[in-house]
Amino acid sequence: QVQLVDSGGGLVQDGGSLRLSCAASGHTFTMMGWFRQVPGKEREFVAAISRSGDIIWYETSVKGRFTISRDNAKNTIYLQMNSLKPEDTDVYYCAADGQRWAIQAGSPDCWGQGTQVTVSS
Repeated sequence: QVQLVDSGGGLVQDGGSLRLSCAASGHTFTMMGWFRQVPGKEREFVAAISRSGDIIWYETSVKGRFTISRDNAKNTIYLQMNSLKPEDTDVYYCAADGQRWAIQAGSPDCWGQGTQVTVSS
């Protein structure tokens, strides 16, 4: 069974840090990434990384603050989030697919269950 399990969310103060993790099982995906969503709004892309790590891209508002990384031995990706702001408050979802275009289009094959990140002001 193919599954993504994301974790690491929590409550943090403005300017704080969190690290999210997403462990994949049942399949090794070429592309993995993170999206976020506030209830009632569309899911928004945050960051993505290829299996080799040579392709990485970020949504503009998180560049310089968030870092995506990957441990292929553990089939896991991470999102290190620094300098968090209240507007980063969202449910964060791990995503995975074999194709880069699917991540770019927001239509990956597989989603995690989501982990809540709350940044207090």
